[in-house]
Amino acid sequence: MRRPSSAPSLRSGAPSPRTRGEGSRGARVASAPRPACGERVVLSEAKGRVRGALAALIAAALLACARRDDIATFRVRPIEFTRHVTAEGTLKAVKATPVGAPHNATAPLKVGWIADDGTLLRKGDVIVRFDATDFENLLLTGREDRTTANNKLTKADAEAKSTRTNLRRDARQAQSELEAAKRFKFDDAEVFSRYARIEAEVDQDLAANRKLHAEEVLEVRNNLAGVERDLLAIEDRKAGLKIKEAEDGLQALQVVAPHDGILVLQRNWRGDMVRVGDTMWRGQPIGEIPELQSMKAEVFVLEADAAGLAPGEKATVTLESHPGATFAGKVKTVDKVARPRIPRQPVQYFGVTVDLDRSEPKLMKPGTRVRAVLEVESQMNAFAIPRQALIEKEGKKLVYRKRDGKFEPAVVTIGSSSAGRVVVTRGIIAGDEIALEDPTKSDEREP
Repeated sequence: MRRPSSAPSLRSGAPSPRTRGEGSRGARVASAPRPACGERVVLSEAKGRVRGALAALIAAALLACARRDDIATFRVRPIEFTRHVTAEGTLKAVKATPVGAPHNATAPLKVGWIADDGTLLRKGDVIVRFDATDFENLLLTGREDRTTANNKLTKADAEAKSTRTNLRRDARQAQSELEAAKRFKFDDAEVFSRYARIEAEVDQDLAANRKLHAEEVLEVRNNLAGVERDLLAIEDRKAGLKIKEAEDGLQALQVVAPHDGILVLQRNWRGDMVRVGDTMWRGQPIGEIPELQSMKAEVFVLEADAAGLAPGEKATVTLESHPGATFAGKVKTVDKVARPRIPRQPVQYFGVTVDLDRSEPKLMKPGTRVRAVLEVESQMNAFAIPRQALIEKEGKKLVYRKRDGKFEPAVVTIGSSSAGRVVVTRGIIAGDEIALEDPTKSDEREP
C-alpha cells in the first residue's frame, strides 16, 4: 500500500515555480530590475528635500506678502499745520510808578526799615525809612569843622592886624629917621670929621632901607593874610557842604507812596530784594507800585524752541494759581539775544513779552507765575506727515509711496517741523499713501 505524498502532484494542474514565472505578465515583471535597499533611501531623501525647499519658498513668499501688507501707511492730505512752543514766566503791570531812593540825597543811604513785598499801600504810607545816624554824625562833624574854620579865621585876622600895625609903626619910625637924617646935614668938612660925615650918610641910607623893607614886608604880609583867609574860607565851605549834605539826608530819610497800590520790590541779578542794612545811592530803584487794571506776561522760551518766534503771534496764558483761568494775547517783544535765566547755568532763553487782551485784578497780581503757549507758525493746506514716515538714506530724505501694492522711494523736500509732524514742500501730492516705517528693513530681516 502506498502512502500519500504531502507535495502537490504534477498532475493536479498546479503550476510549478518555473511555470508561474513563464507567463507574459510574469515575464514583464521579471524583466524590470528592482533597486537595492540603499538606493531607495537616497531617492526618498532627495524627494523630501525638494518638497521642503518648495514649501520654504512658498512660506517666504506668503510671509513677505503678509509683512508688506502689515506695514502701516498714512494717506497724504492737505491740512492746517500749526507749531506751538511753551514758556514760563510771571505777570507784570503794563504801567507802574517806580519807587527809588531820594534824588536830593547826596550821600549813601542805609536802609533802616522797609515795607514787605506785596504790602497794600495807601497814598502817603511810608515805604522805606533810612537810618539817620550817619547824617547826624555828618551834621555834627560839619558844624565842628565850621566852628574850627571860623576860629582860625578870627585868629588869622588878629595876627594879620597885629603884624600890619607893627610894620606900619616900623615904617613910620624909619620915615622919621630918614627925615631927621635929611634935615641935619653933615656935609661941611670944616665942621664935621670925615667919620661923622660917613656915619650920617650910612644912617640916612639905613633909614631909607628900613622904610622900604617895612613897606615891602607889609605888602607881603597882606598877601599872606589874604591867602590864609582864602584857605580858611575853603575849609568853611567844606564844612558848609557837610552840613547841607547832612541836612538834605535828614530830610530824605523817608520814601512815601505817591498813590494807592501794591508794593512790588525789585530784585537784583542775584534775585535778592532790598533789605534792612543795605546801602543805597540817590535814585537807585527800590521797587514799583503797579496799576492792576492792565497786566502783561513776561515769559522765557528755550533757545532751541524760539526759531520763527516774532512779535504779533498769538499766545494763550494760563495762571498757575488758577489753572482754569486762560487769557488770550499777542507777542509784543522778543529779546534779540538769548541769556541764561538762572545764574551759572548754561541753558539759554529768549525773553518774550505778551500783551493780554484783558485783565482781572482779583486774580492777576504782579509776580504771579504763568504758563504760556505761543503759536509760532500756522500754515494752511500743508502736507504735514508723521515724523516716522521720513527716512534719511545716503544724505537724502525719502518717503516710501505705495504703487500697485509695492513701496517705491521718493525724494522729498521738507520745511517746518514740530515734535510729531514734518511739512513736506516737494516730492508728494495729495492722496499719496506712504509707509510709516522703512519697508526695506523687513525685507532685509527675511531669512
